[in-house]
Amino acid sequence: MSVESTVRAVTTYRLTEMKQRGEKIAMLTSYDYSMAKIVDAAGIDVILVGDSAANVMAGYETTLPITLDMMIYHARSVVRAVEHALVVVDLPFGAYQGNSKVALDSAIRIMKETEADAIKIEGGEEILESVNRILSAGIPIMGHLGLTPQSIHKFGTYAVRAKEEAEAEKLMHDARLLSDAGCFGIVLEKIPAELAARVTKEIAAPTIGIGAGGGCDGQVLVIHDMLGINKGFSPRFLRRYADLHTMMTGAVEQYIKDVKECDFPNEKEQY
Repeated sequence: MSVESTVRAVTTYRLTEMKQRGEKIAMLTSYDYSMAKIVDAAGIDVILVGDSAANVMAGYETTLPITLDMMIYHARSVVRAVEHALVVVDLPFGAYQGNSKVALDSAIRIMKETEADAIKIEGGEEILESVNRILSAGIPIMGHLGLTPQSIHKFGTYAVRAKEEAEAEKLMHDARLLSDAGCFGIVLEKIPAELAARVTKEIAAPTIGIGAGGGCDGQVLVIHDMLGINKGFSPRFLRRYADLHTMMTGAVEQYIKDVKECDFPNEKEQY
């Protein structure tokens, strides 16, 4: 098998080209084989195996409890389904903070054990040592600035970040550092649209927005939110493209009714 045949259609280099020619980047999360198969076949550019799996797959209130082993399990499942999209995997809380050697070990585990294309890491200057160490090993990194869910207990709220000038300037500084270090992309979460547009224009790395306005180079949503599976989360930035919660509930109720009334299975549905 040639090297070319093992490389997916979307690469980190292609994302840079998309930014340069003004083509928007579409990114969604996936956490399992079946969902990833559908998302990839539809033509998505990037699939994020997000630590949001802690919320939508495991039922935790925050992303903090999910472990590296759990992330590897989800990423393996997704990668087996994907032929086209770039697959990015979150380094979970505790897998990189404060120790660049631990960060590198975590990133290597993800790359070796899942065969994903890249990792994503939250933070700016405070994690730059880890970023440089991981990049020096040839592992692509997507950064994440603004609202960083792994720091929720520090913030104490999921409110919009970087509204004040000092925090906005720090975010701008961090974005430059990450881009200059060699990160191939940066997620900007829940920050003012004007600031996100400014960051996008001033750095080389493509920006992916979530609640950061239309000035970013691309957009990302959690698949369970945009498909309407999760009904308890309705921020301003979320557009629902389906109402699967209602459809699935109706289907399950109909199945229960058919079984109880001996309508399923009928004569054509048995051997």
